[in-house]
Formats: sequence, C-alpha cells, structure tokens
Amino acid sequence: MLRKQAASASPSSEPSLDVTSLPSLSGSASPPETWEEVDISSTDYARRRRELMEMMADLRSMGADALIALPSVVVIGGQSAGKSSLVEAISGINVPRESGTCTRCPMECNMSSHATSWSCTITLRIGCDSKSLKGKKKKKPTNVQFGRTITDRSEFEVWLRRAQAAILNPNVPSSTFHTMTIEELRNIKNTLKFSRNVVCVSIEDPDATDLSFYDLPGLIQNEEAETVGLVKSLAKHYTEKKNTIILTTIPMSDDMENQQSMSLARAADPNGRRTIGVLTKPDTLGTGAITQCHKWVEIIEGRSEEHTLRHGFYCVRLPDDVERAQHLSRAESQRRAAEYFDTTSPWKDVIDRRRFGISGFVSDISRLLIRLIEEALPRLREDVDTLLAKCIKDIDELPPPLEDDPQIEVLGRVNAFCDVFKSFANGSHEDKRLAQRNRALYAIFKRDIRGTAPDFRPFNDPEDYVPLDDTEGNMTLTERDPGVKVMGIYDIRRAIQGAIGWELPNNVPYQAKANLIAQFTKLWVAPSERCLAGINNVLDQVIGTLISTHFGRFKVLEEYFGNLIRIQVDICKARAQEAVKTALELETTTPHYTQNTHYLQTLREKWLAHYKTVRSRPLLYRAPVRHIWEATGPMTSRPGWPSCPNDYLTPDDDCPPPFKEFESGASEDRPAKSSPAKSSYGTPCPVRLEMPEAKALRALAEAGYAGLRGSDLARLLPPDSFEEELVVMADVRAYYHVAYKRIVDHIPFTIEHDLHHALAKQLSQSLLTSLLTDVASGSNFAERMDELVSEDPSIAQKRVMLSTRKERLLEIRRRLMTFSNSI
Repeated sequence: MLRKQAASASPSSEPSLDVTSLPSLSGSASPPETWEEVDISSTDYARRRRELMEMMADLRSMGADALIALPSVVVIGGQSAGKSSLVEAISGINVPRESGTCTRCPMECNMSSHATSWSCTITLRIGCDSKSLKGKKKKKPTNVQFGRTITDRSEFEVWLRRAQAAILNPNVPSSTFHTMTIEELRNIKNTLKFSRNVVCVSIEDPDATDLSFYDLPGLIQNEEAETVGLVKSLAKHYTEKKNTIILTTIPMSDDMENQQSMSLARAADPNGRRTIGVLTKPDTLGTGAITQCHKWVEIIEGRSEEHTLRHGFYCVRLPDDVERAQHLSRAESQRRAAEYFDTTSPWKDVIDRRRFGISGFVSDISRLLIRLIEEALPRLREDVDTLLAKCIKDIDELPPPLEDDPQIEVLGRVNAFCDVFKSFANGSHEDKRLAQRNRALYAIFKRDIRGTAPDFRPFNDPEDYVPLDDTEGNMTLTERDPGVKVMGIYDIRRAIQGAIGWELPNNVPYQAKANLIAQFTKLWVAPSERCLAGINNVLDQVIGTLISTHFGRFKVLEEYFGNLIRIQVDICKARAQEAVKTALELETTTPHYTQNTHYLQTLREKWLAHYKTVRSRPLLYRAPVRHIWEATGPMTSRPGWPSCPNDYLTPDDDCPPPFKEFESGASEDRPAKSSPAKSSYGTPCPVRLEMPEAKALRALAEAGYAGLRGSDLARLLPPDSFEEELVVMADVRAYYHVAYKRIVDHIPFTIEHDLHHALAKQLSQSLLTSLLTDVASGSNFAERMDELVSEDPSIAQKRVMLSTRKERLLEIRRRLMTFSNSI
C-alpha cells in the first residue's frame, strides 16, 4: 500500500522514474496533509515492478551476479553511523545490534508488497569456500533453505542471528543452529569473524515498498589490520560494480570528511552518478550548532560545492534506543520523524520535503532501482549471450571425451605417431622443419670443414704473404679453423726431412704427406661432433612436439610412451655417434686412398702450377702490397703513374692482391675469354697491351704447339730448388679437396641413416613390443589400457566447470527471456 495524494492522477498513469530524475533538490512543495490509501498492487506498474524484483532475486539465486553486473542497491556505513537503524526503517525488521553481533556477512533483503500478511524466509547462499573473506568463489553458489517460514515478526531477529552464526561456522551443519537461543548464540566462538557468503532474507509485507538491497558489514577501525582490510575489500567488491546504487550512511554528528564510507563511495563512483547520501542522527545536533546545521542544509538542498551527488542527499530521523524498546510501529516511527522535521529548525524551512523521512526516500530508491533494471535488461541479455558463446567455444576447444575402445585409441595414437615421424624423417611431411633445420646444420658443417684447408704459402716467410685458397684467386676463406697452421716452403722441407727413413735419393717419404694430411683431417672431429649435437637437439625438439601432439591429451599415456620413445632416441643417438666416429676414422687414419684419380691428378697439376707461378711473382702476393694498394687507391689516380699496371701483370692481376693465374674466367678446362685491358679496379686502359703470357701462347701456337693453356707455361720455368716441397704441397692440397668432398657428404648421410631413418624404422615395433610386454605382465589388460587413456584431471575439471557454467548461463538466459516474453 502506498499513500498518494487524493488529487493525483490515476494509478495506472503513474510515470516511471528516469535514472537521472530523482526529485528536484529545490522548488518542491511539502506533501499535503490529506492522504488517502490507494491500492496499486493491481496496476501495470506495480505488477511489472514486482516481476522485475522477482526476476532479480531469481538471477541472484542462480549466481548471475558473479557473471554479469546485476543492478542492485548496497548500503554501507561506518560503526555508529546509523546503518542498522536505517535497514530496520527500510525493511521493518529488527537486526542484531549488540556488540559482537553486528552484521558479519552481507545480507540480501528482498521486499515484496504482493502479500496479504507479513512473512519471511531465510536462505543461505554459499558462494565461497570456508576461508574467510579470501575464500575462493564456487562455480555455482549453493542455496540452502534455513529453517521454516517466519510469520511472527518478533521471531525474525533470533532467526537472523542463527543464520549469521551458520555462515560464520561453515564446518557445522546449518540445521544445528535452528533451535539455538539468543544466549547460546552469544556464547558461540565463531570460526570466522566475517564472511563473503550471504544471508538472503525474503520479506512479504503488504505495507512494504518493493525493493531489494544488500546490507554490508559496517566499516570498522578498531580491529586487527587484516580484518579491517577484509571488510573494506568486501565493500569495494560490491560498490565497484557499475550497476550498483550506493547508499552511504553519514551521521550528522560528525563531519562529512571523516566518513570512511563516503571516501569509499568516491573511489568507486568518482563522479557521484550512482551514490546517494543518507544523513542520519539530525536530532544529535544541539540548538547551538547553527553553523553546522547551515552546512547540512546546503548539502541537502544541493547548494554545497564540496559535496555534490547526482541524486543528492536524504535526511532521516531513526528511532533511538528508548523508542526501539517501545516497539513502535513503522507508521508511528515515521509520524514522529515527520513531526520532528516539520517543527524543528532549520529542517522545517527546507522546501523539498521529500528529502526528509524514510517514506519518500524508500519510494524514490525503489523507482530508481526499477528504472535501472529496465534500462539494463537489453545489455544483460547481450552479456549473457556473449558469455554463453564464449563458454560453448571453450567447450568445443577441449578434446572430446573418449568414445573409442581404449585399446583402439592407444594403438591408433602409436601408429599415427610413428607414421608422422617417418614422414618427417624422409621429408614428405608438410611440416619441413626437421629437414630444413638439418640442412642448415649440414651447411654449417660443410663451411667448417672447408675452413680446415691447408694454408700452404710457397715462400720462405709465409706470414708475409696472402693466403692461397684456390687456384684461380676467386675466393678467400672468411672463417678459417684456428687449428690450421700457416706453412711455408721451409716448413714443408722440415716435414719431409723428419719423415725420411731408408728411402733412396730423390724419393719423398709417403709418411711426410700422411703427416701433413693428418694435420687437417684431425680438425674434422670437432665440426662433426658439433653438427651431430645440433642434429640431436633438433630431433629432441621435434620428438617432444610430436609426443605432446599425439599423446598429450592423456597425461599417463604421454608420460608412458614419452619415456619409451626417448629410450629409442637415445639408442639411435649412440649408434649414430659410433657411425660418425667410424666415418671420421676412415679419413683420419691411414691408408689415405681414393679411386677418384682423375680429379686428384687434375687438382695436383693445378695447384703445382699455381704454386710455381706464385713463387715466380712473389711481389704480387706480399701482404703489405695489398695494404698499400687498398690505402692509396688505384695507380691511375696518382699523378705521374702509368695508366696501366706494369706490363708483367695479367689483365686480371691488376686488382691487388692478384689471386688469379691468368685471364678472368679462365680455368684449366677452358681458354680465357678476351677482354679489354683494364687498369686497377676496372678502369679501362687507354692503350691495350698484350700480356707476356698471351704473347708466349701465341708464339708457341705459331710454332706448332697449339692447344696450350696459361698453366702449361709454368712447366717452362727453370727448375726450382724447392721442387720437391712444391710437389708435396700440391699433392696434399689436392688430396684435401678429394677427402673434403667425401666427408661433407658422408657425415650427413651417416647421421640421417643411423639416426633418423634407423629410428623411424625401429620405432613402431619397439613401442608395440614394450606395450604388449608391459600389459601382459599386469593382472588386468583392460584396466591397464583404461589407465593409459585416463583423461588429464585438469581437462576433466575444466570440462565440468565449463559445462556447469553453460547450464548456469542457459538458465539465466531462459529467465531473462521468460521475463521479456511476458512483457
């Protein structure tokens, strides 16, 4: 029942209240003294309001407030701020007020006027575990009916005490508290001081206004720091929600700045859009507190610049202890409050009378909440649909529950793993990482072996000359093995002399060449080991990925076959290591042999001719010459220097240091192409000069010795006193190239054959054999197979959690749609 002015519009035309349109802070007339009782329970507005409130209560009982932001009203305040009295005045019920029995957990109060008599039911909503305010939220709250339906208003307080005791002692069955007396409840030593779990009170009262709100534990200061922080965090949890209307109780006996609840409200609602101030205890201000009263009037009328809220402030006078002891009715309490405000200065002079008293305050809050719910409904439906879609997506991304026979599942996964690895090994799989990463490692291995080439320089002081890394001067090694020693002509002579035994004169000992060959082949061990180690690392990564992909769904199966597979991998690694060692021994131990004699002889002739040519032109290969030319630039850039190099240079020897024997593009297998003479760094010479070698080849051709090449001219050079040393250099260098071409193929082939292909070949048989042996040794084949494919507990737990969440969202969605369809 609501009182309405006799001359007002009919109930059916009562307008809904906009969220931003609470009663004006000024200009309103006080309500007339003549009121009549109007039953609005049958109006469309009343019906819709009742249905909205019932729907919100249903959604909270489903735990919807943990998933979506439900519109709500929350009452906060400090100790002795009058919060308990305000709750009593709004709800018409008495709450515990003794020391130690104040609100220790949130109380959700749902009031409905759709009743002919007063009744109340209490439910415990257990949404967190039993670890105080830090308790972890449950997947879905549990609603426990607490006791019987209360029909005697005087019994409510003791039942509320019992319900709160049940919340604070979660390890004790709630029914234990149903028959406890107030004295027994006072003597209980509660397990928890505070809790996040909620006591839900549903009140049917024909004299009430339809409203729902949360009463939170009062903000405390004289407790342990942890307890103070926990209570504050609980208040923050409720007030920070954007659809929450914050009612903060402020005692007028104290300054606004001292109120912790107001600071908390400002932090959650900086713009004051959803905060409403409730001023209590106006009768504590003495007649001499004129300045203080004037300040409060400014706040109530909305004229205070320091304290401005969008929905303003209300002022209420609540029963004191003496009046509470008299058990005054709600109507009598409100009559006394109205009389106080109408007769006491300065309150009687404030124009907007709806800002005083409980009646107007509750009516405005109820309509504000209803309007907020109506505006939030479309967004709530969208939020639920979004959460439901994501939940279904998360469920779909989980591996489906096992439906096949466990034995079929296990064997299928083993075979699939083996087939995929075999395709990885032979390079036929669409994922080419194994082959491509191994090829890259083999390329590095080839570069490292090339860096072990003998560094022979046919001079007395080899360090003074540039390296000779090929017969045509086309390449200089950028990465040379640090174990390679620079060897000159005397180093080779000493190597020969050190190996002489009983050879006849003019015979170079074979051992001398073998010793020189060993100097570079022994350097092949480290690059081979590095290459094999890199290949092993790649294999481990690939195997780990495939194990996770094929067996990761079942942790027991993954661990079981992971261990078996890695055992086989280690066996193949050991075999591959032995195979690589054997391949290296073929190159690093005698005899040094090749049947590729044509290639060996061709290289020997090239290198011998190259060494002879280099010795005949030492100035062109001195290291300082190169540095000077690079520092000063080409000779043609210096005044007085000739436009072309000295005529003993070949056309391609003008770029220092000259590594090429003869013309650019010439090789031992094809004649050089003619090209115009160029000065240093490619500058064309103004006059083309015929080089000496070209003159000689032309003259020999005219004399009948056609078909000769530039390298053949080295044979016409006079005998060299170090002929034997040059021959040894050429023989060793030629054999290096033959052996180099063998080893850079042999090691990769060995690794691929003895590691990857051997593993792919034996893996399936070894895994199945180990599985059958293990299963056969057990007592129950079926149980062992079931154990292997038992689902990961975390996945099973996640599936249950998501399924529960999905059912919860579907239930919430149905409830929202049911209300929508009933409109």
